[in-house]
Amino acid sequence: IESTLCPFIGEEEKMQNRILLVEDDASLNRGISVILKKEGYEVYTAASIAEAKKLFEENDFALVISDITLPDGNGLDFGSMVRNNSATYLIYLTVLDKEMDIVNGYDTGADDYITKPFSIQVLVSKVNAIMRRVQAKEVGRMESDGITFFLKEMKVMKDKKEVLLSKTELQFLQYLMDNAGQIVTKESILEHIWGVDGQFVDENTVNVNISRLKKKLATNAISTVRGLGFIWTANVIRH
Repeated sequence: IESTLCPFIGEEEKMQNRILLVEDDASLNRGISVILKKEGYEVYTAASIAEAKKLFEENDFALVISDITLPDGNGLDFGSMVRNNSATYLIYLTVLDKEMDIVNGYDTGADDYITKPFSIQVLVSKVNAIMRRVQAKEVGRMESDGITFFLKEMKVMKDKKEVLLSKTELQFLQYLMDNAGQIVTKESILEHIWGVDGQFVDENTVNVNISRLKKKLATNAISTVRGLGFIWTANVIRH
């Protein structure tokens, strides 16, 4: 595979941009690969578990996107191997849409489970969100609107004074700042903070936490987009 990345970029930085796509449908494989390359990612492709294992053993990947029903075996077994041998993020992309299939997918350590047919834009959005998390692992702190978020210590300072936030409020703040400039829906917040689909969590909980967070931080950087969700409007600097 030819890389379009600058030859002077370090191997670790390239890994943060590298995706392994395992899909035996040639047309779908090619279509997803083209779209992700346009997004700036370095994409390696495989049509079988054997090919995928060889690529995985020879390269470091930030993300693996894998079908489950593959010609030479079960993609769940490959996913388990990925999870047991690395911290690589994992997305399943499959026609298997029964509840037990989805549960089995997450039980192998998947970070997301997308059923076919699917929206390519939804896939791209999910990939972008995961890749931001990959990059955030290397970030020590984020600064925005007079707020400094120390990620390793999970501590927040506003104008050089510590702001005491609950664990949930810290997760809210990090999610908003990670996605600065983009609208995040209530559904995505529920999924990110409380689980797969926010089951058993009242949607009003999101409004209450957002309101409390804005008050504690004395910030106008959190805006409500009526009918859509919320957005962190200030520029975020990562260190």
